[in-house]
Amino acid sequence: QGYARQHIDSNGIQTETFPEFNPDKHLIKTDMTISLKLDGQMLSAHVWKADIVGQSGHVVPVYFIDTRHEANTTEHQSLSSRLYGGDDDMRIRQEYVLGVGGVQLFDHLDVEMQGLHLNEGHCTFAMLELLNRGWSREELAKRSLFTTHTPVPAGHDRFDWGLVEQVVGDILPEDARTLVRNAGDSEKGARCSMSHLAVALSTSVNAVSKLNADVAMTMFDEQVIQPITNGVHHITWTSPVMASFFDQHLSGWRTQPASIANAKTLPTEELKQARAISRAHLREYVLSTTGVELSPNRLTIGFARRFATYKRANLVFQDLERLRQIGAGKIQFVFSGKAHPRDQGGKQLIRDIFDSAEQIADEIPVAFIENYDMHTGLMMTSGVDIWLNNPIRPMEASGTSGMKAAMNGVPNCSILDGWWPEACIHGVNGWAIGNAEDDRNDERDAENIYNVLHNEVLPLWEQEGEGWSNMMKASIAASAEFTGQRMIEDYLEFYNQFS
Repeated sequence: QGYARQHIDSNGIQTETFPEFNPDKHLIKTDMTISLKLDGQMLSAHVWKADIVGQSGHVVPVYFIDTRHEANTTEHQSLSSRLYGGDDDMRIRQEYVLGVGGVQLFDHLDVEMQGLHLNEGHCTFAMLELLNRGWSREELAKRSLFTTHTPVPAGHDRFDWGLVEQVVGDILPEDARTLVRNAGDSEKGARCSMSHLAVALSTSVNAVSKLNADVAMTMFDEQVIQPITNGVHHITWTSPVMASFFDQHLSGWRTQPASIANAKTLPTEELKQARAISRAHLREYVLSTTGVELSPNRLTIGFARRFATYKRANLVFQDLERLRQIGAGKIQFVFSGKAHPRDQGGKQLIRDIFDSAEQIADEIPVAFIENYDMHTGLMMTSGVDIWLNNPIRPMEASGTSGMKAAMNGVPNCSILDGWWPEACIHGVNGWAIGNAEDDRNDERDAENIYNVLHNEVLPLWEQEGEGWSNMMKASIAASAEFTGQRMIEDYLEFYNQFS
């Protein structure tokens, strides 16, 4: 099944359905079968493949392990039925199939593994399998890179040791508890933290922004953690209108995205025209999906991302009277995002937004597009006027939606968290909300949003002159440092150490 399809009723109550995913329509089935010992019996798994073709025609194969094999029990077949579902018993077995099965896949491909890059702790069991196959601790550490993506505790799986021994007891190091404890686990090794076990077995560890690296060092016992700030695939996340505009005026931007840094030379009038078309496309999309009619003359503020509670999607509605005083007749909002099916706090945020929207509808239109996906994401990041982001600092490891907005000439207005401290030049390519405070104070942070909107954003918007055009150009130029190509080049420096 795919990830949850979101449904929202008129009161903002989210429910979900889980559409069936047919791999035959999207993937290539290989003749490879993975066999693993699990729960005292053999588990079999099909292997599917997708060929990702780059701009130059280079093909990168991506492989998928599928436990829906006719030889398996119903319980084992269900391991690949849904990504974010089930309890710890299912989760640890999913991670076993991913980690140990992933290593076995290399046997079928007849490819020598030069190194191992683990994104979070979900595939840590791959490291145990390599030790089981004869890799020394020193060799494994030298040839492994662990990337931590979040400081949020829920993002780091912890399993009871009895369950770990039940599933991977045959390959579990005798000193596993000590490894976890010595890596700085906050629970002192009371449970098996998959992230801390991976860090303990790795020499190289990175985080996904400079600020995130500082935070991660406090999570992993002051281990040296290098920052490799996330980036986004610039071609995917530039709207067709803006891409055509760049084709005319930013030579080579598709294959050499560093050239986007030259955006300050873009012709102003043509940039305005491209942005006007993108804004019109979003208004049409919002009307067709929500029934809310947006004005072409108001400042459109966008907010779309996972509805995790630390992202505080409803913060701008903290003081509705203050918001009315600032924005009545001047601003409008477009929201989108899914709460995890089991995250009641995230679902409450959606209900809160619907409640606030109803109260201010006459003065400030608010639209919420349900079932957030890549299409909606591109429509919003290219069609709004500013991109709002107000997480509890420093909980945002990186964030990427703001990078996508910047590429489309949409300035960010954000708390100084994640990637934004590296990019923000306040008043030049966007705006900082507050002064990098590292504590939760919703009242203070909401007031900071209102102040920057009232004193800086709206006055510049209402001038309708070179100021806003220069802001758009500076925003585009800043995005050159936050492309996937730059990110991969940074990772290659680590990969080169594996050989």
